[in-house]
Amino acid sequence: MDSMIERLADYAVSLRYEELPADTVHECKRKLVDTLGCAAGGFNSEPAAIARAIARRVVGDPPARILGTLELSSPELAAFANGVAIRYLDYNDTYMVKSPGHPSDIFAAVLAAGETVRADGRSVATAAVLAYEVFCNFLDAVPRDQGWDHSTYGAIAGAVGAGKLLGFSREEMRNAIALAVVPNMTLEQTRTGELSMWKGCAAANASRNGVFAALLARAGLTGPGQAIEGKWGLWRALGKFQWQPYGGRGGPYRINEAHIKCFPAVIHAQTPITVALELHGQAAPGAIEAIAIDTYWVSERYADRNNALWQPATRETADHSIPYCVAAALLDGRVTAASFSDERIRDPRIRALVGGTTIREDPQFTHAHPHEWPCRIELALRGGGKRTAEARYFKGHARRPLTDQELEQKFRKLGSGALAAAQIDAILAKAWVLDELSDVGELLSLLEFR
Repeated sequence: MDSMIERLADYAVSLRYEELPADTVHECKRKLVDTLGCAAGGFNSEPAAIARAIARRVVGDPPARILGTLELSSPELAAFANGVAIRYLDYNDTYMVKSPGHPSDIFAAVLAAGETVRADGRSVATAAVLAYEVFCNFLDAVPRDQGWDHSTYGAIAGAVGAGKLLGFSREEMRNAIALAVVPNMTLEQTRTGELSMWKGCAAANASRNGVFAALLARAGLTGPGQAIEGKWGLWRALGKFQWQPYGGRGGPYRINEAHIKCFPAVIHAQTPITVALELHGQAAPGAIEAIAIDTYWVSERYADRNNALWQPATRETADHSIPYCVAAALLDGRVTAASFSDERIRDPRIRALVGGTTIREDPQFTHAHPHEWPCRIELALRGGGKRTAEARYFKGHARRPLTDQELEQKFRKLGSGALAAAQIDAILAKAWVLDELSDVGELLSLLEFR
């Protein structure tokens, strides 16, 4: 077994709840509240309904529940169905250093595995913090735009988190990691061009594969010994990288550095939306002749005006389009899930504003990113005059975080269509005392969506 897997397995097996600082445990609860809210908001989507229909075909031994229905499935298919609902709105958290990803996707794997063993809340919190560490360490170490989707890392993080809850030995953990790496390389084509439903399913599939890898290892199946460092291993695909220091032993845990989204859109649109909302009402939409958006390197994705991001035809593309999100914010004074309905996507007023938009790279902004997420927007008005606003961090950034109360408001808004008010209160009350629960099922059983 290679040294990279040895180091990761040793860290995973040795991590203990007692090592976690109080602020890290609290942040884990915040990320769980946010993730469950996203699951409620995405529950009635078409991809989530498809995933649930597939999950209903089997019941595992032991089983795990399909969130929102209380129906039982196998742990891996429950992880998939739950993960699709979590990810659908593109509203769950994000982390980025060298490359970006959505670490809270791993909750689909952690909750499914935790339920199969009736894990207590402290064990679930430990596994979640661990899975965040694994997922985010990849984002620290591996550059973006190398052809592989970040959900590749989710399979490995999911396997480690599930293995932690299953009480793995070092040998079992090493095999789970290898079994998550070799079969589960995911193409970045997932997020290129006109985006399909799969964009919101790829991470859920990673959770499914992570849980499956853990179950295989638990049953005694061995994995390739050189899955990372071997001739045809992960280093061959991603380039040679090294683990960055893992959280603990005086160092920070990465779950504290993940950003919670204030808007249901791609992370690169969060600051542009924040700035556009500051400009909303300063000029009538019909008076806007041109929109100039100054940002960091992400501007390179908009160099080709034939790119689907300039003319989105699906909600999956629209919520990844900075010009579309800015236009919606300027028109409506808000960006919600309704901003990406088919009717809204076809709105000629949005299309007109997008057509008059340019996106430019500011080298200073690129230099500042990702420590900062800067954006400047200038509106040029018909007949002369300009309106300008700028921000360095979006609302929800780890350095400009949502308060617990704002996070609860987000949960209530997302859950209002799926849960009664009393259910929402009960879920929040349980989630905030996760570390006191003797069985995580006490929380999950409350998520019965209508």
